[in-house]
Amino acid sequence: MTEQPRTTEPTATEPTAAEPTAAEPTAPEPQPVLPPPPMAPPLQAPPAPPAPPTPKDRRVLRAVLRWTAAVVVCAAVGASAAYGITRMERTDVPGLATESDGRWDYPALTKPPLPSGSPEPFAEANKAGAHYADLRALVLPAPVGAAEDKALRGSDGWLATKDFLAAYEAEEREEFRQQLTDDGLRHIAARGWTTEDGTHTRIYLLHFDTAAVVDEAFSTDIAPYGSPGLLLRGAGSSVSDEDFPEPARVDDVQRTVYTESKPYGAEHVRQAYLAAGDVLAVIIQSRKGTAEAVPFQQTVTLQSQLLG
Repeated sequence: MTEQPRTTEPTATEPTAAEPTAAEPTAPEPQPVLPPPPMAPPLQAPPAPPAPPTPKDRRVLRAVLRWTAAVVVCAAVGASAAYGITRMERTDVPGLATESDGRWDYPALTKPPLPSGSPEPFAEANKAGAHYADLRALVLPAPVGAAEDKALRGSDGWLATKDFLAAYEAEEREEFRQQLTDDGLRHIAARGWTTEDGTHTRIYLLHFDTAAVVDEAFSTDIAPYGSPGLLLRGAGSSVSDEDFPEPARVDDVQRTVYTESKPYGAEHVRQAYLAAGDVLAVIIQSRKGTAEAVPFQQTVTLQSQLLG
């Protein structure tokens, strides 16, 4: 039998190339949402002018203004005064001036020159503690304005032993003179003066051969602690001066100070003894009424420095 050809249904053919298709509609981009414009503030009526102050308020206001002006002026004056005080010396400000403490006005002190090759009295090489400088130049000079006692200068600046001994009570003199002779006293340099307030000062420098002699006489016979070993003429009973400042002590110089006990005699007498190497110094100050402590301390300290 003859086979009939099959018929097939026509089929849709696949496109051989991509065919353009219609573009799909796209959604529009979102736009930013703007805030609504601000509303203008409602118009306000201008503030009413302040009510005029009452007479009482005006008086208060004037008082406040006056006090404010016064405070400003006082502050300005105070600031000016404070600035002025800071620019002034203390002695220029009334009420703040530094009063004198009683010290005397001494001239500038200078130690005399030493002979060539001679050591200082307390140098390591000077075992004897000898003072090689002219002893007459080591006596403290009189302060400015004082009347000098020329009788104490002696002959050529050297005082006789009997004139020195005259400062002591009569019963002390002979024994003391013999002691000075035995200890090898070489000579005495002295000076004295009287200041305007009536204070009489006498200074004696006794020069010996060695420091050992001075040390022995100072500590045992002449200037022991508690009371002096010799009675000064007119001094009465004397005791150690406990009020003498310790910082005023000079290195290498031994010091003992005394003051007359109350009741004083015709004058109040202060006395000091210094042992400085081969020199024994005797310092006496007296004054009717009371011999002030400050000039005495000053005199003792300065003489110690010249000997040190």
